[in-house]
Amino acid sequence: MKVIFLQDVRGKGKRGEIKDVPDGYAQNFLIKNGKAKSATKSAMSQLEGQQKAEVKHEEEQLEEAKELQKRLESDKTVVELKAKAGTDGRLFGSIPSKQIAQALNQQFGLKLDKRKIELNEPIRAMGYTNVPVKLHQNVTAKIRVHVSEK
Repeated sequence: MKVIFLQDVRGKGKRGEIKDVPDGYAQNFLIKNGKAKSATKSAMSQLEGQQKAEVKHEEEQLEEAKELQKRLESDKTVVELKAKAGTDGRLFGSIPSKQIAQALNQQFGLKLDKRKIELNEPIRAMGYTNVPVKLHQNVTAKIRVHVSEK
């Protein structure tokens, strides 16, 4: 029996795949638990429509990420942060990705999730730092962060 998987089933198929599985397994487990549906003509055309919509949505997200990358990497975009520091230029404490995301929102109005900022460890020194930001699976931008003394 041909079925269309509605969600990933370990060892059998991934979401959106069309596979041939035994009739009993399909009826008694996959369809009954909502993990798959029978591969009729209408279901197949509906799946094609969904896949086209997903591809279009993915392309739109990629374009948005590229636009945001251009804005973030422009020379004008430097995130200014102030922190207490000692005489040797080392900070008392550190600047985590959450603080960078908040400053980016306040200074430029760009809302960015702190988990997208790929900071291996918090900034602990004054000066300029290039921080990578993963905007999309294929798009990574670098923002400049300037830490100065309070």
